[in-house]
Amino acid sequence: MPHFFIKSDDIKNDTVEISDKNLLKHLVLSLRYKTGEKIKLIDENEIQYECVVKKASKDVLEAQITKKYPSKRKLDYNLCLLQSVLKPDAQGLLISNAAQCGVSAIYPVISDNCAVSLKTVKDKIEKWEKISQEASKQCERANFAHIENVLTLKEALSGFKKENVLIYAEKYANIELEDALKDIDKNKEIAVVTGPEGGFSEAEFDYFKENNYKLISLGNLIFKAPNAVVAGISNIVTRLG
Repeated sequence: MPHFFIKSDDIKNDTVEISDKNLLKHLVLSLRYKTGEKIKLIDENEIQYECVVKKASKDVLEAQITKKYPSKRKLDYNLCLLQSVLKPDAQGLLISNAAQCGVSAIYPVISDNCAVSLKTVKDKIEKWEKISQEASKQCERANFAHIENVLTLKEALSGFKKENVLIYAEKYANIELEDALKDIDKNKEIAVVTGPEGGFSEAEFDYFKENNYKLISLGNLIFKAPNAVVAGISNIVTRLG
């Protein structure tokens, strides 16, 4: 069962009163929640609420809390994805996949071989944020992956400690993943970097090597970009715990 994000201010005693118009429309008109049905909610403090609907109308939905507890459906470190922006359909799938894998933030970046330009994607943030939230609801995450402003690749990389940057750069991989993770500081943000459909340019590979970034590989298989994100993040999450 998916859960829905609310604010702690919506809670009065043991009752949740939802009046947010967009959420209310989704719950009452689209999903058709009715009196007596069970619903899961979660607030900004990552407290999960199991509830029973008491009232559902176009103006308000009231739900009685039957159980509450801190959600454990999150990573215990901040894993960020720096990803070269893809064509629209692939980009939406990538964001959904990354959100399901537990990343805390997604940095859309413009790299040399991107199929889109900085000008054409600046107005897409709100749409991508909705995709992230929807994926987070479906897999009952305690939080959701925020979509950051679009940056150039170098701008995005500059915000992270070099030791905490892991770049998937297949043909120039210079370190095994297990070794790359040895000096990772889980108290600082960790950046996973993935390229566009056509891969990083030779100039970008030169920049990575000149600046001693850790370049890792997904192995011998070739993945479509949205699936490569799943494989890449999963490899890291399973090893970091």
